[in-house]
Amino acid sequence: MAGNNFTVIAVALDENIDAVIPLAEGITYPVLVDTEHQFAELFAITNVPTVLWIDEHDQIVRPNATEFGSDMFIDFTGIACAGHMEQVTDWILNGNLPADASHQVSGLSENEILAHLHFRLAVHAQRNQQDETAQKYFAQAAELAPFDFTIVRAAMPLTGVDPFGPAFFELYQRFADAGLPTHGIPRLKQEH
Repeated sequence: MAGNNFTVIAVALDENIDAVIPLAEGITYPVLVDTEHQFAELFAITNVPTVLWIDEHDQIVRPNATEFGSDMFIDFTGIACAGHMEQVTDWILNGNLPADASHQVSGLSENEILAHLHFRLAVHAQRNQQDETAQKYFAQAAELAPFDFTIVRAAMPLTGVDPFGPAFFELYQRFADAGLPTHGIPRLKQEH
């Protein structure tokens, strides 16, 4: 779709830039790294991957939604990529926005704002080799926003926990049991 005045810009919410490099290999669009997690805070993003549609006037025309670029995780999430890809194509080629584009995204709650502040304090402490302080703030952030993947899952590699291991699957199960809470467009499992 690049020939249609369209581009994808990826934003990785990650402290470790070196960890992002292998994931970006072979990708032909810009990949930015937000080590301060400002993107998540500005757009009330609590789950990844999340997609926002922004037009040529820098206006959000479809708010954040959990979307995937392939069906690699369909058995796990139940979310297929085909419907979203068709919507993107229709928008680019015909200017048509899907019905869910009018969804109003709620802002972060007071606890979620505090969680982001605690996460920032934790990262700052860790950058300054204050590991005990970092652990305390990571734990407090997770307690304040237990379903925010940009906090809880993002803290995993920073605290020595495998972000693709049992702790992630436990987090996802709690998230699913809670009804997949997110600030963006609700995404339900689809039949495939």
